[in-house]
Amino acid sequence: MADEPLVLGIETSCDETGVGIVRGTTLLADAVASSVDEHARFGGVVPEVASRAHLEAMVPTIERALKEAGISARDLDGIAVTAGPGLAGALLVGVSAAKSYAYALGKPLYGVNHLASHICVDQLEHGRLPEPTMALLVSGGHSSLLLAPDITADVRPMGSTIDDAAGEAFDKIARVLQLGFPGGPVIDRLAREGYPSAIAFPRGLTGPRDAPYDFSFSGLKTSVARWIEAKRNAGEEVPVRDVAASFQEAVVDVLTRKAVRACKDEGVDHLMIGGGVAANSRLRALAQERCERAGIRLRVPRPGLCTDNGAMVAALGAEMVARNRPASDWELSADSSLPVTEPHVPGQDHDHRHDHDHVHEVAKDNLYS
Repeated sequence: MADEPLVLGIETSCDETGVGIVRGTTLLADAVASSVDEHARFGGVVPEVASRAHLEAMVPTIERALKEAGISARDLDGIAVTAGPGLAGALLVGVSAAKSYAYALGKPLYGVNHLASHICVDQLEHGRLPEPTMALLVSGGHSSLLLAPDITADVRPMGSTIDDAAGEAFDKIARVLQLGFPGGPVIDRLAREGYPSAIAFPRGLTGPRDAPYDFSFSGLKTSVARWIEAKRNAGEEVPVRDVAASFQEAVVDVLTRKAVRACKDEGVDHLMIGGGVAANSRLRALAQERCERAGIRLRVPRPGLCTDNGAMVAALGAEMVARNRPASDWELSADSSLPVTEPHVPGQDHDHRHDHDHVHEVAKDNLYS
């Protein structure tokens, strides 16, 4: 175990300041500082508020992770950081912090992809990912089906959100129902006491001529909102639990149906589900049911590893080190629209990487001699 790469990961793509430490595929620390309460009064994430919260939380969260792991920063083999996609200002805080620590410690820097990290985190719970891996990633910002023959170098988009992502739809319906922010957990809780077949809400992009793997939840969101509005205008009580259950069922029905179809079409006998919405109890249950029926093995990390966290970034960083992927150089910057086809952002060329290593050595001599 001591020979496996020891990597610290920093995640700041949205409103969570996450710092994780991983040795190989073993999680040593997972420290998170959330600013969700600061955004709740606005009904959604405010980018400037998130960036300032990351600035305040960064150093204390890193120190907490190092203490939890029982290691010194000098013991690290590398620093990994989410370079994108995400909120530009929030990403910049994380990238700047990662550069600073990498420079001061003389360690290689790895800018990695947020979505690829969500896939790789499953290694911390269920062992090495099969290759290729089929992944369904569902969160507030994206709903994606991805095929990953190599999580460090080859991730292929099968389908994605064309309007509202699943998590975004949860938040918007929760707002219409006056349930607060974030909407996912409260809708999940209320739905357990409602009837999923009480209201026939539409399933977007499931027709024979629709894109087989793309997702659209805008029409569902509008349909639910209009149904609620009609009830209120008629002076009738809105059955919140039945609405929550029926809406949730419409979302997870489409997600699992398309994911299982992709596995069958590509001949992949397993499915990994990640992202914040993967913590949803009904999504997990229906996915398990449909995967078992189709002879597909389901891999879903525990809820704490589904939401944004530093452990997932560290996990992908450790895999980069283990596979001798090139480190990023000092020109690394945040890319709010970094495509999933780029699991990491390497140095520009051999000469850049050589300079990168040289700067690390200079930093090490100056700061830790």
